[in-house]
Amino acid sequence: MNQQLIEISKNVLVKCLGLKETELFLVVTDDVKKELGESLFEAGKLLGAESMLMVMKERKKSGEEPPASVTAAMIEADVVVCLTEHSLTHTQARKKAAASETRLATMPGITEDMFLEGAIAADYSQVKILTEAMTDVLTEGKSVRIEKDEYTLTFSIEGRDGIPSTGMYLEPGQSGNLPSGEAYIAPVEGTAIGQITIDGSIAGIGRLDTPVLLTIENGRIVRAEGEAGAKLLEILGDGDGRLLGEFGIGTNDKARITGVVLEDEKVYGTIHVAFGSNNTFGGTISAGVHIDGVVTKPTVYINEEILMENGSFKK
Repeated sequence: MNQQLIEISKNVLVKCLGLKETELFLVVTDDVKKELGESLFEAGKLLGAESMLMVMKERKKSGEEPPASVTAAMIEADVVVCLTEHSLTHTQARKKAAASETRLATMPGITEDMFLEGAIAADYSQVKILTEAMTDVLTEGKSVRIEKDEYTLTFSIEGRDGIPSTGMYLEPGQSGNLPSGEAYIAPVEGTAIGQITIDGSIAGIGRLDTPVLLTIENGRIVRAEGEAGAKLLEILGDGDGRLLGEFGIGTNDKARITGVVLEDEKVYGTIHVAFGSNNTFGGTISAGVHIDGVVTKPTVYINEEILMENGSFKK
């Protein structure tokens, strides 16, 4: 077993999750990510925690619920890390565990390279400051306008609360991604209209060689143009998976575009939009799927005031 991975895992468990000797620690993984999951499991044991490892069958897509036995174990544990191929972030299992005061980090699609380089190495105290500032902007905002190339997408966020994913989950019930660094919100369903170019990556597809142009009416994708457009629509299905469910802002200056959306959506100066479920963070969509698309160098307005120009935050 890779001792460097175990040492990094120990550091993550202590600094980002505050794991203590007296606590019950659970690693949820699948066949694809089992080896990395075992490194976290070993790290938990070395830290003296009562550590458990649950290996499940790979989910078919992000947002699909784990087995009921996994959900029950997540609820009972003090600290949980979900290290899986597809994301458990926007699931009822994650939501129920957080409601039971579990401290929880999700690591969908994480690779060995991401453990050793990039976003995991960020100064999370600094990431936390910017993330919380962006969260406040979203919570206080009413309207969003995104411009990239010659395309514009607008939608309402009025009455919705921003969510911080700071990478530090030290208090009971705190949860989010690791590596992390994003502020996100559930747009008001049905309000999105316009077009947006996805040019970074798409969850389940990877890094994009050519952009995908999405046309959105009444909050729903009606057309996806570009090489990966048909594949995206296939993943989302014909139902509520095509509804705009999330708008997020990346805040991690160590994150890179790698093709794994877990890191890609955290890249400082990018934004992402996701389609499908948002009922776990303030929205009303329950689609059984949640797929993010990353946009580089966007210009963003909140309440018609510029927040970001070509990927640079305005002071």
